[in-house]
Amino acid sequence: MYDKLTELFRPVYAFIMAVSAAYLLWIMALIAVPAYLLGCFNGAVIVSKYILRDDIRTHGSGNAGLTNFYRTFGGPLTLGVILCDVIKAVLSILIGVLIVSMTIGSNGMYGAYAKYWAGLWCLLGHMFPCMFHFKGGKGILSGGTIAIMIDWRIALVVWGGFILLAVLTRYVSLGSCWAGASFPFATWFVYQDVILLVLSIVIGGLILYMHRGNIKRLLTGTESKFSLHKKA
Repeated sequence: MYDKLTELFRPVYAFIMAVSAAYLLWIMALIAVPAYLLGCFNGAVIVSKYILRDDIRTHGSGNAGLTNFYRTFGGPLTLGVILCDVIKAVLSILIGVLIVSMTIGSNGMYGAYAKYWAGLWCLLGHMFPCMFHFKGGKGILSGGTIAIMIDWRIALVVWGGFILLAVLTRYVSLGSCWAGASFPFATWFVYQDVILLVLSIVIGGLILYMHRGNIKRLLTGTESKFSLHKKA
């Protein structure tokens, strides 16, 4: 009797699972698309290209990030770069959490999943912006903002190590590598969730990948140190 009931309801169960999977993928897409598009609004590229009429990617390291922008241009427009990269990260996380709360609910780990998923796609947009030929920044400022939005304990580990290393050594890239490498460990310490661990490894791995050139220069002793005075 039990076997007959199992066979009878097997198609129903398969249909429910298929619908659930499709619904989940739809929600993931609803979060990923706006997060990626927001990430594409790279502050360094926008300010340099459309305000200064001089693309930051043709100067210095060629990176469309805050450090290279400050070294190249300096000035109060650096604040505009900071605001752009911070606001887009905040909006990406808020939109992701809102979509999940309106569709699935805010109970359990759903809110955390939404934050990590939105944060990942925001960073992908920042690093590989479709509107700027997929050549963007390295994701430290936006990534640091995402860490703050996720959990203050994770932000404390990421930002604390970053600031300490950057101040003591004047190598911003060394602090950035700490941020990428420590992110998965801090995530596991706080949540102990396998899905979040995988997402954090991808996020941290992307940051380390974008700093691969810096890592090589750090190992060979040729990395440039940060200075409060922009290069002439």
